[in-house]
Amino acid sequence: MFKHSQLESVKAWVVHPAHAAMPLHARIQRAIRQLIVDGALGPGKPLPASRALAKSLGVSRDTIEASYAQLHAEGFIDRRVGSGSFVSEITEFTPGRRLTPRDTLLRNHPPNLSKRGAAISRSGGVREVLSPRPFAHGVPETRTFPLQLWERLERQVRKEVGAQTLLHGDPQGTEPLRRAIADYVNLERGARATADRVLVLTSSQQAMSLCANMLLDPGDRIFIEDPAYYGARKAFDAAGLDCVPIRVDRQGLIIEQIMAEPHMAKAVFLTPSHQFPTGSTLALDRRLALIEWAARNRAWIIEDDYDSEFHYTGKPMACVQGLDPHDRTIYIGTFSKSLFPGLRIGYVVLPPQLVKPMTVARTLLDGHTAPMAQLTLARFMEGGHFGAYVRAMRGIYAQRLDVLVCLVRKHLSNFVEPHVPVGGLQMACVLTCDLSERITIEAARRVGVELLGLSALHAAGDAKAGFLMGFAPYTPLEIEAAVKKLANALRAVIKP
Repeated sequence: MFKHSQLESVKAWVVHPAHAAMPLHARIQRAIRQLIVDGALGPGKPLPASRALAKSLGVSRDTIEASYAQLHAEGFIDRRVGSGSFVSEITEFTPGRRLTPRDTLLRNHPPNLSKRGAAISRSGGVREVLSPRPFAHGVPETRTFPLQLWERLERQVRKEVGAQTLLHGDPQGTEPLRRAIADYVNLERGARATADRVLVLTSSQQAMSLCANMLLDPGDRIFIEDPAYYGARKAFDAAGLDCVPIRVDRQGLIIEQIMAEPHMAKAVFLTPSHQFPTGSTLALDRRLALIEWAARNRAWIIEDDYDSEFHYTGKPMACVQGLDPHDRTIYIGTFSKSLFPGLRIGYVVLPPQLVKPMTVARTLLDGHTAPMAQLTLARFMEGGHFGAYVRAMRGIYAQRLDVLVCLVRKHLSNFVEPHVPVGGLQMACVLTCDLSERITIEAARRVGVELLGLSALHAAGDAKAGFLMGFAPYTPLEIEAAVKKLANALRAVIKP
């Protein structure tokens, strides 16, 4: 017979709301199994007769018999005709035995990760804001996205393609979307792309991780902008690469160090169209010099063109990939910024010799991108809706940037100097007061304002303190309210 405490434990397990979806016999079986696993019922201990336990729990005998039958089938109990049911003889090698103090100590010990696993864990990963509040950076407007149009196109795909969309997809990406992407980057970004050179992925972050692991070995050096996009730095660090920071000025990456030591690294990572976070554009002569460097040294140029759709002053410069006749440039793009983050579709335009190995590597990660979303996006692009949407949002974002600049100059002029970008979804501000970056960000967070500090994006320790202010997903009224909150918070902190 169960002890009183054991019976109460079973009763508590049975009535717990978290187990309500289970059949009654399964709840009783799980409760008894847990007592055995925890060691509360030791090897050889008898279980109550089914009739007696049924009476104690207020259930039918058939329910208890079903519970015991499952416990017997799983090897937790032995049933002997004429003698009853007993806990099986569990050896010290069985996972369910009692833990010794040493076992408990080992269980609580940090996991024994690989060097790469430890590097990934230390990086903290890349955490995106689930519910963005002003001024979270890198987030597009999603409230005005044409969902009804998207749903109509999705229904067309389901009707015409049918159950095929429920099967595994091509790991390289569906041909209609690869063709649409190639046509788009050729027309709008001056790229040299064909559908067979496009690899559809889930994100630009996945593309950077693929490049880091497929093109370089642990310990290899890669030139990286300073300051740099934190997601790229973390991807390269996690792959065991040695990131060599190269300063950035108003014309983008300063290439003198690369030209002086051409064999120092095997790749360079760039955001040439709109450098993150400074907003500068890489000058043409520097682009051509890097292309020549990569060709001479059989190095790679990893070009992240993350938000080039949104350029507010003049025409954007053609991408580096389109200028490279030597096929040493990997072009990375994403729809997370131009459409919506939940779509989870990015892509790379690859040199021909990299298409097969990169596609094979992708099959070891997540296999493929969902065919339904790909085919719907392809129709969205083929029908001209993508271009129309980007043009509309470009106008809206330009207006919101103007509003933010005016409000910062009006309410925050005693604290920061705005660096107005020519494109993108965020604006950098440099602190001009005595407040530290950390105190500024903490004060902002207390009043519901989100800022990304600039210092952490720099490898050098002499970076100017400041922060990024995202503006794309916030209306002028939301921007005004948040700027005023921030101004009040900083005034309260700076008061003597």
